[in-house]
Amino acid sequence: MGYNYLYSINLYILFVFVEGLNAALFYDNPDPRSYVSLVPTSAVTGEGMGNLLAMIVQACEGPLHKRLVFSHQLLATVLEVKAIPGLGTTIDTILINGTLHEGDTIILAGTDGPIVTQIRSLLMPQPMKELRVKNAYMEHKEVVGAQGVKIAAKELEKAIAGLNLLVAQKPDEVDVLKEEVARELKSALSSIKLSERGVYVQASTLGSLEALLEFLRTSKIPYSAIRIGPVVKRDVMKASAMLEHDSQYATILAFDVKVM
Repeated sequence: MGYNYLYSINLYILFVFVEGLNAALFYDNPDPRSYVSLVPTSAVTGEGMGNLLAMIVQACEGPLHKRLVFSHQLLATVLEVKAIPGLGTTIDTILINGTLHEGDTIILAGTDGPIVTQIRSLLMPQPMKELRVKNAYMEHKEVVGAQGVKIAAKELEKAIAGLNLLVAQKPDEVDVLKEEVARELKSALSSIKLSERGVYVQASTLGSLEALLEFLRTSKIPYSAIRIGPVVKRDVMKASAMLEHDSQYATILAFDVKVM
């Protein structure tokens, strides 16, 4: 270890001590109950982030377990949209808080507007198996957060991953929640700054769209329009309009989407 590294660590230990706490490096902590663990990380290489996440998980499963409070307010995010043989189109969902039940009316963002459907099945992998890996799934009548769950339902073909999933407890809540989902998608897309002249960008999910735009930004490639979902005729028409301004940008960059 370099002198500068050790000097910086000792300096931060001193800063923490001034606040009335004892601290030590996480791998050299004599007593985690008496000493705060310090986890060095690098913003350049990302080194140390794995150790930091491991420490958080360890703390939540250990000394902080009894302090965790379950929230009944539903908070769920659509992670991925998948077609599964025998099940049709399903969504992998991270259920953070609350409970999902078989038969619940769910509202989520879609490429053609909010989708309203009912949960047909709540599927979870067998113990010690991953949700993303093809395995035999176990059906559940209800699932309590926090955990991952695969949801089978109708009309999920155009669902958008990366946004929240809402549940309507009463029929008159559906329209209100549809507006909320539409606002969330509009807010996420409107926060992206567009150029007057640039390529047309499409992706399958909000996360992959943001990743692609970040790549274009660092490559100094401007983009004038964005959309989530498959490439259809109206997208080609919009992209072709750039021929009148700057033909080099009359291009559609599509990532992980179908061309209809």
